[in-house]
Amino acid sequence: MANTTFSGPVISDNGFVGDITGNVTGNVTGNVTGNVTGNVTGNITGGITASVQSLSGAGAVNLTTLLTSLTTTGASQALTLADGTVGQLKIITHTVDGGSAILTPTTALGFTTMTFTNAGDTITLVYTSAGWAIVGNRGGTVA
Repeated sequence: MANTTFSGPVISDNGFVGDITGNVTGNVTGNVTGNVTGNVTGNITGGITASVQSLSGAGAVNLTTLLTSLTTTGASQALTLADGTVGQLKIITHTVDGGSAILTPTTALGFTTMTFTNAGDTITLVYTSAGWAIVGNRGGTVA
């Protein structure tokens, strides 16, 4: 099918597939799958569901998902977190307790490490121009 350009409102009963360039004004009912570049203004009903990295043992916490679900498999396992993009959020939750893990970001703001000891320990970070800053911490030990 060839590309079609519309100059007025467009309504689809069966949805749209592919890229949308430009502004979307009005209500969106249903799921939005893919990347959103730009601003979202208005109400979000139904919440936001993020992709999850399942990390078992030591290793790199990724920058491609909002949430990392951590399973520890020994004591003092080393976790790394590279620099992100300004405004990026990252949540790391210790979900299965098989030991402990120590997170060391490449660039941290106001802290050096975060230790996850118990299931439920969670840290929420935002990347700033000065590095990863802690937005919230539940149960972890920050040093």
